[in-house]
Amino acid sequence: MGGSDRDQASGDAALRRDTVVMACSAGGLAPLKTVVAGLDADLPAAILVVRHVPPDGHSALPAILSRVGSLSADHARHAGAIFPGHIHIAPPDHHLVIHDHETWLSRGPRINRVRPAADALFRSAARWCGPRTVGVVLSGALDDGAAGLATIAERGGTVLVQDPRDALNSGMPESALAAVPGAVVLGAEAIAAEINKLAGTAVEPMRSPAPEELLWETDITELGELAEPMMRQPGRATTLSCPACHGAMTLIESGDMVHYACHVGHAFSPATMLAEQADITESALWSAVAILEERARVRHELATRAAARRRRDEYSEHSAAVREATDAARAVRGCISRRPIN
Repeated sequence: MGGSDRDQASGDAALRRDTVVMACSAGGLAPLKTVVAGLDADLPAAILVVRHVPPDGHSALPAILSRVGSLSADHARHAGAIFPGHIHIAPPDHHLVIHDHETWLSRGPRINRVRPAADALFRSAARWCGPRTVGVVLSGALDDGAAGLATIAERGGTVLVQDPRDALNSGMPESALAAVPGAVVLGAEAIAAEINKLAGTAVEPMRSPAPEELLWETDITELGELAEPMMRQPGRATTLSCPACHGAMTLIESGDMVHYACHVGHAFSPATMLAEQADITESALWSAVAILEERARVRHELATRAAARRRRDEYSEHSAAVREATDAARAVRGCISRRPIN
């Protein structure tokens, strides 16, 4: 393994497909096991896997995947070597990325509300491995990985997507196909066979350097900072603010896919941006309910005290305020209960 984004444009005609990056989420364990079980024992390519897991959870995925197939698997290490015929897995709460010829682990900003994120791995593979990359999306919700797959395709890589009809959760595969309409669509067993066929085959080198937006986003994720501090934030300015840090966001295009990024590196696909906004909206509405109901309790106490002292005007004022706050809280509760269930 090896080479950098600069090497992809060097004219080295000996480049071969030696890097497979895979991602899955909800419903993705079964097809991931099927793919791994079908891979050749002497596969001339490294496998790097991102699966969405709770940040504070224990991941048994290395042991599971080592049992189902011929390839060994473990959690990737920071600055670890990338080996062909080996499965490198993102540990919980760390982005797994490729940096030059090594696996790097990053606690960088969440991407698409998750860490590890498929887009982080896919973009780094597109930058450092270019056409040597095979990107794979399996079952999962929402659209993490779609923009990253589009970047892989733009950089000359090959894209495989699990057939949405074969996926327990079709969100990620459908989003991937929307982002890369020309992706190869296969069932899980056929994906393994296709990887076996593609691994080690020759590819043409990239004739152009990685675009500025790819360098910007991968530097933020891999290094936690910009390699060139004065590098301009890429994309088109928007009026949106980052749901995570409230920084200004730009819109970045990747093929047929768009995503939003703030200056510190938080990134959101359209679906995850909407999901984050929905969570923030619900939280704000419940806060409003709590404040309104507390207001009603305080006013009720004041009304009770006014009644005991026969202060009719005060009692009327506070009683009216109780009704107003109670009605408002009931209305907000109604807004929450009428929100569509995803």
